Amino acid sequence: MLIELFVTFFKIGLFSFGGGYAMIPVIEHEVGLHGWMGTGDFSEMIVLAGMAPGSLAMNSAVFVGYHVGGVLGAIVALLGMVLPSLILVMLVTALIFRMHKHPLYKSALYGLKPIIIGLIVYAAIRFADGSMFVGQWDGHTISLIVISLCALLALVRFKLHPVMVMALSGVVGVFLYQ
Repeated sequence: MLIELFVTFFKIGLFSFGGGYAMIPVIEHEVGLHGWMGTGDFSEMIVLAGMAPGSLAMNSAVFVGYHVGGVLGAIVALLGMVLPSLILVMLVTALIFRMHKHPLYKSALYGLKPIIIGLIVYAAIRFADGSMFVGQWDGHTISLIVISLCALLALVRFKLHPVMVMALSGVVGVFLYQ
């Protein structure tokens, strides 16, 4: 089980680009493939991983690893997630310092930007589908949508800090869903 955790998160770390939120679909696919968590548990884990200090991807690896194999599972999953990035960043940094002015480098970077945005949007849709739209449209579902839209407005229009928005959303949740 520990080797499977390590290899899975090593692959995720090796083939995922764009940061934590862009990695959610990849992590979700692998977790589902191995049967480590259901959709509801995965959605809750993403919320907790997003609220915890540090990278969403690293926190997700720790949470999934702990869920599957306790403390040792958390350590193994985290190592699997970190090692590819560490190795690749060291190699890419050396390469970038040599090629950062080359037109092919700039073109490739420009071409990757829309993919990252697409992965983030996809993750948002999958996350909303798993945590908000779990049945019929009722008052609960509508209130979740309203909270989400208010959070988006607070972030985009009023430029509130994400931690502040999460805290306020949590307080609203306590009052609405108690």
